Amino acid sequence: MRFPAETIPRAKETRLLFGGDIMLSRAVARFAHERRDPASPLRDVAPMFAAADIAFANLESPFSDRGRTMDQGMVFKAEPDMIAGLELAGIDVVSTANNHVRDCGGHGIEYTLQWLEKHGIAAAGTGLTEDAAHAGAVLERNGTKFGFLGYTYDQTNGNHPDLDDRVAMLEIPQMRADVASLLERADVVIVSMHAGIEYAVKPHPQQVTFARAAIDAGARVVVGHHPHVVQPWERYRNGVIYYSLGNLVFDQFQRAETQRGALGQVVFAGHNLERAEMIPVNIVKTVPRVAAAAAGA
Repeated sequence: MRFPAETIPRAKETRLLFGGDIMLSRAVARFAHERRDPASPLRDVAPMFAAADIAFANLESPFSDRGRTMDQGMVFKAEPDMIAGLELAGIDVVSTANNHVRDCGGHGIEYTLQWLEKHGIAAAGTGLTEDAAHAGAVLERNGTKFGFLGYTYDQTNGNHPDLDDRVAMLEIPQMRADVASLLERADVVIVSMHAGIEYAVKPHPQQVTFARAAIDAGARVVVGHHPHVVQPWERYRNGVIYYSLGNLVFDQFQRAETQRGALGQVVFAGHNLERAEMIPVNIVKTVPRVAAAAAGA
């Protein structure tokens, strides 16, 4: 007598797409407003982001409805209408933990979080309280809960040191505790890491230490930002580390390397990490376009 073999249904695949630094101030805003299209910086890559189950990036400029937008300098402020590109691309979650998060003071942090929430975009890495900055964001897709945490190095342009407790810093013991806490609410944890040396094509040892510590703590993906150039990625234990995805939307025209970014793409089947790749991006007058080749593993 023969019995049919038991079939175990395969978990549905979930595709996550990670972008690099998005800065919506200075020349990015000027060009967009000259085009009369605040969504234009992300228009060309929007279909690819929108097709992902979860789309993530680092938001390098706070939104604010106060003051004027600077056309130059290192203090960033994005006009509220510039959120149109994030909406068009279907960005689901951003890290707001970076060295420009306090450029518009406490109001900028509060306004950014409220503006993102109003437009259906989750945020990780900052909050109105210290606990909120470390709580992370959880999104569920295809029956799997994905949690996001964001961290930045401790140099925030010298702006508003009184706001330190609203930003999650790159501290390994705290990160370990945050990952453990988030794993009580999420099946898979992704950590964003704003760290490294600007324009360095290889990761700094501190990047490697923090990223691998995050995987050791239970995260499955680490996404790096801040160097403004692409750095290598690696499989480490049961996770993936993108040390730097470089720029996605930025106005750094001085180097060829800052006008070439990358997207990180991973595919999960339930809790299992199935595939990962890095997709090159070319940036033309602040507008990213996906290049032809991709490197996968």
